[in-house]
Amino acid sequence: MLHGIAQTTNRRRAASMSQPHDQAPQLDWAAIDTVFLDMDGTLLDLHYDNHFWLEHVPRRYAEHIGVSLAEAKDTLLPKYRRIQGTLDWYCIDHWSRELGLDIALLKAEVEHLIAAHPFVAEFLDALGNCGKRRVLVTNAHQKSIDLKFRRTRLGDRLERVICAHDLRLAKEAPGFWARVQAIEPFDPQRTLFVDDNLEVLHAARDYGFHWLLAVSAPDSRVPARDVRDFPAIARFSQILPQLR
Repeated sequence: MLHGIAQTTNRRRAASMSQPHDQAPQLDWAAIDTVFLDMDGTLLDLHYDNHFWLEHVPRRYAEHIGVSLAEAKDTLLPKYRRIQGTLDWYCIDHWSRELGLDIALLKAEVEHLIAAHPFVAEFLDALGNCGKRRVLVTNAHQKSIDLKFRRTRLGDRLERVICAHDLRLAKEAPGFWARVQAIEPFDPQRTLFVDDNLEVLHAARDYGFHWLLAVSAPDSRVPARDVRDFPAIARFSQILPQLR
């Protein structure tokens, strides 16, 4: 959802190189029972979300209030930044109220841009074939999840979907993983968590996750970042051979 705006504007403050983009981190799959996966930027190309919030919404907002596109962007970007990282940041209903627009309807206007990253389906199938539990853990709003699952058909490849809005906390927030634990018991030492949001990965590490993996190229139209603090992949094809 909106976390892509923060990645576009501040590049997630990840500057130094931990590994070449084409070098795959080695994971001990025998020590992993469950895989928690983010949606936007991890399984799905963040280009859709970045285009939606940085181009499509400003265009429709400019039309709605009768100003230029540049003026609309100048108004919207501070609104985005003011609440980034909170649950409202990711909430379709919040932005509909805030902007006076039907955000769910606007999302459908550009749904042709929704796409899974390459090799995502193959990776999820390989996890299933290896007996790993596949759980989506996302800050995205339920309406956004529904739209994207209809478009990508990835829901059938997951054992469970956990939406932060149902838990009333964003993944960045202290206490989030304890709420996940209450409805989806897991061993942090035997669970792999994959996300493109570095703040979310830091929160997961603080909770005790042993296996963490960052996605360095969440938006296919933006060059991969150099990730400092976590093992990283640009695409799932880099670790797919480890499951075969």
